[in-house]
Amino acid sequence: MRSFWKELPILVIIALALALLIKTFLVQAFSIPSDSMQNTLQRGDRVLVDKLTPWFGSEPQRGEVVVFHDPGGWLGETQTSDSGPVAEGIQKALSFIGLMPSAEEKDLIKRVIAVGGDTVSCKRGGKVMVNGKPLDEPYIFPGNTPCDEKPFGPIKVPEGRIWVMGDHRQDSLDSRYHQNLNNGTVSVDDVVGRAFVVAWPIDRWSTLPVPGTFDQPGLGAAAAMAPSAVGLAGAVPIVLWRRRRLIAKVRAEAEARPDRLTADC
Repeated sequence: MRSFWKELPILVIIALALALLIKTFLVQAFSIPSDSMQNTLQRGDRVLVDKLTPWFGSEPQRGEVVVFHDPGGWLGETQTSDSGPVAEGIQKALSFIGLMPSAEEKDLIKRVIAVGGDTVSCKRGGKVMVNGKPLDEPYIFPGNTPCDEKPFGPIKVPEGRIWVMGDHRQDSLDSRYHQNLNNGTVSVDDVVGRAFVVAWPIDRWSTLPVPGTFDQPGLGAAAAMAPSAVGLAGAVPIVLWRRRRLIAKVRAEAEARPDRLTADC
């Protein structure tokens, strides 16, 4: 029994170290503080965020739900609640090991609608358009419209940035409302990771897959075809120039051949 009590502090230290490692590099829990992602996410839900894949160069993709740091003024003035020293200490301890979000962190959670190179827009009464393709968005909060309260675009998303929107369109101050700063886009460097599962409460456990509308053919065609079009435009003059040069050479040789035959004779 005595050996157990000697080993207990070591086991606790190892457990804390592993928890800190998981929080820093693998998975972290975040609490949903608002209604901006209803009905996909409800206020108070706990989601698990994948922080591993960005370490391998993976960038956010269309349709993913991502957590990102405030790009600058999106959250405005946040009020800190005085929950007492005991509750505050518990939250800090759980936040340290990744079981609760930090009260000091200013993070948001939205859905990626467009990525670098995409052109995104939405007219009143219409659907959100990405590279000329309309999105079918069944995840939008019932009764909401895609963008009637805040039409936008067309906006070309710069490389290394994303355009994000909340599923509860009439209760989400997303990219549409911050176009005075980088056209409303968010740097991929500010992205903490992708939310992939609702872990709490238990009766709301569910995964957060990419909706099928983001897999429709040609959605990324506009961005993908641009480099090819540039390459083709550059290659055509070179091909024509080489062809003219070859024809001129053949003609010159044909004109010179009879003279050589006469001289040899």
